[in-house]
Amino acid sequence: MAQDPYTQKLLLDWFVELDTPEGFRAELVEGEFVLTSLPDGHHEHCISRIVNQLHQRCDFDVQFSGNKGLKLKNAVGQPQDHVIPDGTVVARAPQLFRGAPPWMPSAGVTMVLEVTFTRPEIDRGAKRRCYARGGIPLYLLVDRDASATTLFTEPEKGDYLRSHTTAFGGPLTLPEPFAFDLDTTDFL
Repeated sequence: MAQDPYTQKLLLDWFVELDTPEGFRAELVEGEFVLTSLPDGHHEHCISRIVNQLHQRCDFDVQFSGNKGLKLKNAVGQPQDHVIPDGTVVARAPQLFRGAPPWMPSAGVTMVLEVTFTRPEIDRGAKRRCYARGGIPLYLLVDRDASATTLFTEPEKGDYLRSHTTAFGGPLTLPEPFAFDLDTTDFL
C-alpha cells in the first residue's frame, strides 16, 4: 500500500531510532517492519560453506560482511528500504566496508546472500525486489524449505530478469567475477 510522504518520513524516522531487542534484528522492507530472531546453526553453516568457497576459489580479494545494513531504493510510495542481508559480498573493492556507516548504500556490492529462516517468503519476494532495485548484480538465495539454491542475475525494473536454481547437492555456477561452480552438497 502506497504511503504519503509524511507517513513515509515518520516510519523511516521511527525505524532509524528503534532500539532493537537483544537477540533480534530489525529491517524495513517495502514499507513493512520486519523483526526476526537470530538464526539457527544450519543457517550459519550454509553461509560459512559459501564464504569458504568464495575465499578458496577466487583469485582476488573477496570481502564478506555478515548482517551489513544496506539502504536501498524504495518501492514507489514506500519509505527507503533498510535491509540486512545474511551476507554482503564485495569483489575487487577491498576498502568498501572500511569507514562505512551502519546503513550503507549498495553501490559497489557484488552479491548479497540470504538463507531462509523464519519468514522465507520475504527472502523469496520482497528482499529479492529490494536488492534488484538497489542494482546489486547477484542475489544468492539458499532456500532450505525447497532444498534448493537460486542465483538471481540481471537486475532491472525492480526485479531480476534471470534466475538459475539447483537442488541441494548439485553445483550452481557463479558468473564473473567469481566464475566457479558453487558446491551445495554440504547444504543437505
